[in-house]
Amino acid sequence: MCYHPNTGRRRRNQVKKVLKASAITVMVSALFLPFALVTPEYTKKENKLCAFCHLAVGKPDLTEAGKYYKDHHTLEGYKEKKP
Repeated sequence: MCYHPNTGRRRRNQVKKVLKASAITVMVSALFLPFALVTPEYTKKENKLCAFCHLAVGKPDLTEAGKYYKDHHTLEGYKEKKP
C-alpha cells in the first residue's frame, strides 16, 4: 500500500471544514431557539399578538396582560388599564 503524505492532511482539512460548518449550524440554531419555544396557539386562541402579553418577542418578560393570562389561562375578564 502506498501512502501519500498529503492524503492525511487533506482528510484532516475536510474534517475541520465539516466540524466548523456543524458548529456554525448549532450556533445559528441556538439563536432561534426562543422563537421555536413560542406557542402560536395562544395567539390564535386569544386573537392577540405576542406583544400583547410579552414585552419583547422571544422574551419571557410579561406585561400586565401576560401576568393575568399566566394566572387565569385566559384573557376573558382582563381589563386593560388606560394610561
